[in-house]
Amino acid sequence: MEATIGTLEQCPFNSAMDQAQQQVEIQIKYQGYIDRQADEIERLKRQENTALPEDFDYEQMQGLSNELKQKLIAVKPENIGRASRIPGMTPAAISLLFIYLKKHQPIARKAS
Repeated sequence: MEATIGTLEQCPFNSAMDQAQQQVEIQIKYQGYIDRQADEIERLKRQENTALPEDFDYEQMQGLSNELKQKLIAVKPENIGRASRIPGMTPAAISLLFIYLKKHQPIARKAS
């Protein structure tokens, strides 16, 4: 059998090559977003161990729902990581908690 363009186009490997090419294009197109997400995950991992003082006044936090304030008061998480695992806690609430902590507790300790 003689190899021609027509027979090569019908080759089952052609479909696999198209799929591989699409995957490479997708990877190249979205690599910046993937890198940004990886950086964000790394930053959050570092922040997880930021200690929350036992006497932290969640009631004074503006922008945090009363429901989340009550959960934080009841659970009394020792660090940001534990606070983030409270059911109903949102990433926005954790960011707000972290910002409030940094603003009002200039000496943030690391939990052991």
